[in-house]
Amino acid sequence: MVKLSPKPIVYATSGGPVRNRTIGGDLSKRSPRRRRSLSHSQFRMQRSFSLASQLAKRRGFSTNSEKIVASVLFERLPVVIPKIDPVVYAFQEFKFRWQQQYRRRYPDEFLDKANARGKGDYQIDYVPAPRITEADKTNDRKSLQRALDRRLYLLLYGASIGAPDKKPIWHFPEKAYETEETLRKCAESALESVLGGLSHTYFVGNAPMAHMVVPPTETAQVPSLKRFFFKSQVIATNKFNIGKCEDFVWVTKDELMEYFPDQAEFFKKMIIS
Repeated sequence: MVKLSPKPIVYATSGGPVRNRTIGGDLSKRSPRRRRSLSHSQFRMQRSFSLASQLAKRRGFSTNSEKIVASVLFERLPVVIPKIDPVVYAFQEFKFRWQQQYRRRYPDEFLDKANARGKGDYQIDYVPAPRITEADKTNDRKSLQRALDRRLYLLLYGASIGAPDKKPIWHFPEKAYETEETLRKCAESALESVLGGLSHTYFVGNAPMAHMVVPPTETAQVPSLKRFFFKSQVIATNKFNIGKCEDFVWVTKDELMEYFPDQAEFFKKMIIS
């Protein structure tokens, strides 16, 4: 009868014995396994996940007394080319004359052949449309056929979110954020409720262009709200059936400041053009 050796079996390679690679030996005598160090990307991912979980827990306490509102800056782009500033026009004339002095000279026979050709039917005389329309003469701010070389913005007159004593005031199309997937969806709902559809609109980007924090007033104890502005543009139409308001106007940037004297500086920075 062959007796088994109590010693552990040690495997070896051609280079010599390998330590601590035993079968049947005492596990307590093995060297502790080193922990694998996290890479830089894994560390950042783990840290961002922990921060996100902390913010998710605290989110319920950060917006209890605040209301989020999505407003839409609905604009009509210029229809005609704006007039050139006199300074710019003078510089363009000087540049053209300067280039004519040092332009390349061609033989006369080439120039005569080019001038001998007829103008053709492509040069048709036309009368340009007037820049000043009837809406400009009567100051009809409900019409889009005015200020053709300027941008126009839609303003509504009626009940607004956060208005003191719930009085009707001038404001942009707006809606309080409820259960929409994103703030842009909320802004689209606000504009759709006013126009009846979004077939002739185009929203510029998914992020808001600006935001305003409206603190509560002393006279009316209303919770503070954060108003986020989204830009949208008129596409392929010059008339809308605007509803859900007592009145509306299409105004330029300069005329817009007349309706918001207290927030004039804010809107001047928000509306660059």
